Amino acid sequence: MDLKRRDLLKVGTTAAMGSLMATSASPAFSQTSEPVQVQSLSGQMGYRIINFIPKGASKSRLGLVSDEGLIVDISAEASRQKMKLAFDGTSMISLVSSGDKGVAQLGNLMKGKGNQPYSVNQVKILSPIPKPQSNIYCVGWNYLDHFDEGKDVRADQSVKEYPQVPVLFTKGTQTMNGPFDPIPYNGSFSTQIDWEAELAVIIGKKGINIPESQAMDYVFGYAAYNDTTARDVQQKRHSGQWFKGKSLDGHGPMGPWIVTAGGLVLDNTRVICRVNGVEKQNGSYKQMYFKIPAIIAELSKSLTLLPGDIIATGTPSGVGFSRKPQEFLKPGDVMETEITGIGIIRNKIV
Repeated sequence: MDLKRRDLLKVGTTAAMGSLMATSASPAFSQTSEPVQVQSLSGQMGYRIINFIPKGASKSRLGLVSDEGLIVDISAEASRQKMKLAFDGTSMISLVSSGDKGVAQLGNLMKGKGNQPYSVNQVKILSPIPKPQSNIYCVGWNYLDHFDEGKDVRADQSVKEYPQVPVLFTKGTQTMNGPFDPIPYNGSFSTQIDWEAELAVIIGKKGINIPESQAMDYVFGYAAYNDTTARDVQQKRHSGQWFKGKSLDGHGPMGPWIVTAGGLVLDNTRVICRVNGVEKQNGSYKQMYFKIPAIIAELSKSLTLLPGDIIATGTPSGVGFSRKPQEFLKPGDVMETEITGIGIIRNKIV
């Protein structure tokens, strides 16, 4: 490995970016006592797409979130404008699959005044993709400090040198959880539940053997994600194979919405985790060793990626497993995952 590059990536940007956000006065019903925060987009051309259920309704729908935290109901506004949507207004995967045509329609919908919009604090916010069509793709050890911090505590002490290609694994689809929903805790199976804040990438079109130079053309958008992990299971069971320890039900919250690709400047993006209000992780996208184009290129080699596929791009240093003494989540703890320019998700351990 190029040591100069390694040192640069480890240093990164040391000062955290201030979060610019707007909040409404009332809390989201049945979700969190804290107001949902809407951060300013760092990119000039983008949308926040939310999957939500209005109070009193039984079915979810898609919406567009304004800077003020108001929601334009996509299906209702399309009906008002007599617009035939290029996608199903209740399905994020359908919207993603519609490509440029669907995104162009979002611009027209956002311009419409419509009926009185909902507030993000007056609806139930779901995961943007509650039922992924395939396992969530994940990247391990993508921050050098995170790789280094775990050297002394990893069960497999044979891994000494940083990998030459991205370390890839998956989490089961049942791990998906809402941005403000509780994460189940089963102390009879694992007592070492750890946090891993990550930037999630949502693939926008079908592709295989995607060249790194073209990889960003396949990105639809981004969301906050937490690769919540049972460390004792990951490290000590199943011969050190990671899948089970990464795949407990509900241990992959995502949201609070998807920000389309043009709405996020990656180099200005920070990945932050807090537990009970105490900051545990704070890293910059600039510190990622394998950037998104390299991840997509490697993952897509002889493997077809589909619209709506999710890639969790790795976590910075500060996980509980590597702390001295070690720290783990317990019932009653509140885990916050923030991606600057996207927003904050908040999950209580129950």
